[in-house]
Order: sequence, then C-alpha cells, then structure tokens
Amino acid sequence: MGRAHPLMKTTVSVIIPTLDEREHLATTLDALQDLRKSGHEVIVVDGGSADGTPDVASRSADRILDSPRGRALQMNAGAREAGGDLLLFLHADTLIPAASLTALVEGFPSSRSAWGRFDVRLSGRPRMLRVVENMMNIRSRLSGIATGDQAIFVRREIFEKVGGFPEIPLMEDIAISRQLKRESRPFIPHGHVVTSSRRWEENGIWSTILLMWRLRLAYALGASPADLARTYRS
Repeated sequence: MGRAHPLMKTTVSVIIPTLDEREHLATTLDALQDLRKSGHEVIVVDGGSADGTPDVASRSADRILDSPRGRALQMNAGAREAGGDLLLFLHADTLIPAASLTALVEGFPSSRSAWGRFDVRLSGRPRMLRVVENMMNIRSRLSGIATGDQAIFVRREIFEKVGGFPEIPLMEDIAISRQLKRESRPFIPHGHVVTSSRRWEENGIWSTILLMWRLRLAYALGASPADLARTYRS
C-alpha cells in the first residue's frame, strides 16, 4: 500500500472573506487547487462586492456565501458552514505556497497547539519591505499575537470555545489572538505566506508603519474599534 498523501492527515477548511477583490482572488484561489483536489475545501464569504468577485470565486471555490460586510462577520459565517476540523482564515490577497500548506497539515495535527499562524513575506521588491516583514514576524513570535496577514488557523473546537472572532470592525485578529493565547502558544509551520504589499506601497511604507503602531497602541489603551476603523479607512 502506498504512503498516504500528507494533506490527508487532517481536514482543512480555508475561509476567505472578500469585498471587491476580483483583481487578487483568482491568484489566491489558484494556489489552493491542489489542496481542494486532496479532499479539503475552500469557502469564499463575500460581503457585497460590486466588481464580480463572486463570479471569480465560483470557478475555483467549493462554496460561495453571502454575508453582511465586515471581516469578522464574514469569517464567522464561513466557519459556521465549514466542514473541516482545522479552520484556516486567509486574506484574499495572500498566497500560501504548496510547501507551506504541507508543513501545516503534516506538523500541526500532532502538535499540542490549539492554533497558529505563518510567517509572512510581502510581495513588493523595495528593500524596506524586507525590514517590515521581519519586524512583523519577530513581533509576533515575541508577543504570541498574530495578524490576519499571517493566515491564522485554529482547531474547530477551540474556535467554537472562544466564541469565534469578536464581531468588531477592526482588530478582530488581535482580539482573537489574545483569547487563543490562553489556550496555547501559536504553532508556526516551516515556510511562509506571501501577502500583498499594496497598502505599504500605495500609502507609503513609513506612513503605514506609523499608522499601524498608532492604531495598535490606541487599541491596547482601550480605544473603540469603531473609532479605530474610521481612522484606518481615512
């Protein structure tokens, strides 16, 4: 009897919240097709796109769900409909290389961790982005806190235990990380994900870094996520 494919050791549901992500979604989904062929599922949860995003998803995802707009709302909606015992939350502009997926499904099931995330690389070429991605990964290793760009994954029973993502308009990834830290330290597979550097390049690398620091500090000091979301959008 041949050796079982490593991706069959656990059942994964990839949940992708979208809002007007037609430009990036097709590439993200293409990278997940081998996972689908191995018996896992990809769920796209759309928050009311006006650019044809659901049409792109219909060609390469197992399910397309409609949800009220809001990343936390959308991810929770996808989790409720997911059939996997490992929930992987992926941004529409983030790619997971095949080797990173294999490292996850081979290593995580036998770990004692309740959840985890990947190291991240940014897609752009400017050297300063290498500094940014290293800072993100080091900060996450030291703090045990993950961001959505790092493709958070969690055992289904633990996700349900903590009540899913807090349904707040911003910082839902920080909030659930704080809850998950009480269950275990995060598991970090070998490999990485590649996320779009568009916000750093469009808005300026240093401006974006300072904005993120300011928002996280304000959140840590008790600022309202709704107020922070308005600042972020502006």
